[in-house]
Amino acid sequence: MKILITGSYGQLGSELRQILQQYTDIQAFYTDVDTLDICDESAVNDFFAENQPDFAINCAAYTAVDKAESDVDLCYKINRNAVEILAKTAAKFNTKIVHISTDYAFDGTAFVPYKEDVTVCAKSIYGKSKVAGEEVLMKHNCKSSIIIRTAWLYSVFGNNFVKTMLRLGKEREQISVVFDQIGTPTNAADLAEAIVQIVRSNNFVSGIYHFSNEGVCSWYDFAKAIFEIKNIACSVLPIESSQYPVPAPRPHFSVLNKNKIKNTFGIKILHWRESLLNALKSDVFA
Repeated sequence: MKILITGSYGQLGSELRQILQQYTDIQAFYTDVDTLDICDESAVNDFFAENQPDFAINCAAYTAVDKAESDVDLCYKINRNAVEILAKTAAKFNTKIVHISTDYAFDGTAFVPYKEDVTVCAKSIYGKSKVAGEEVLMKHNCKSSIIIRTAWLYSVFGNNFVKTMLRLGKEREQISVVFDQIGTPTNAADLAEAIVQIVRSNNFVSGIYHFSNEGVCSWYDFAKAIFEIKNIACSVLPIESSQYPVPAPRPHFSVLNKNKIKNTFGIKILHWRESLLNALKSDVFA
């Protein structure tokens, strides 16, 4: 089996690398913008023609949520236009796609976990660009594509909330974290395991799916849990989002319903705190 991983040096791409290298029956191509510019249609076509991947896992994305509000063209170039190129090329070479999307597809006004069939209503440029990417993928490669929306991703790799909290917790006696944004942290290692389980199964069912860890918390609760597990004395002050203004609007409620991915692929998902505890055992988070 041949698998292309784009954005392979990001959080999820790096976790996929850790897992896939264990399988001798998989030939993986790990790319980033320096080795395969997915915004270049000719380069993408040449890569597929030469390597004939069975699967393409698209982890590449423009994820600077606040910067996207003023960097609109580049955001759409990566999150929409590149996805369209991948979709068309994959359809041409009979390659199946697993594409990663986001909870920012929703406006965050719900009060029950979002199911996949809820109408999207993105409020930020980042969210709108990711929705546009979903749409072009479904348009050009609907029968051979899986979209996985996820949220609050963290990993031992890259920069993320967990690493930021650990750094601030050691530097300060007190920090402020918003308590009125509710969601679920996602350990990128767990999402990577789920993706590998899907591509290695004989049950590739195209469509849109949701994945995060189980349970619900606020960013404030998340920070408190990090400090408790690591025995960091820094106190956490809960504040409202209005007290921490940012350029891009955040969903106040972005809990995702995971029943579809669990039932379709037989995937088991850990509670967010249990997965966080596992992750914080790593020397990277020392």
